[in-house]
Amino acid sequence: MPRGNPNKQTIATYKYQTKAGYMTKGFKLKREIVEDFEKAIERSGESQAAVIAEFMKNYTRTH
Repeated sequence: MPRGNPNKQTIATYKYQTKAGYMTKGFKLKREIVEDFEKAIERSGESQAAVIAEFMKNYTRTH
């Protein structure tokens, strides 16, 4: 459950994400890499999450 005193929408979102199998993953990367990635994402019109998810799927298939 979310910390503190979450409102009903926060609780509902948490329940949905848990049921659907979503999780949060945090990374620390060099600023230059992140800024270049953000620029490329903006040009492509895709979301960061979609591109990272596709990379992770491809990586796990080949390793």
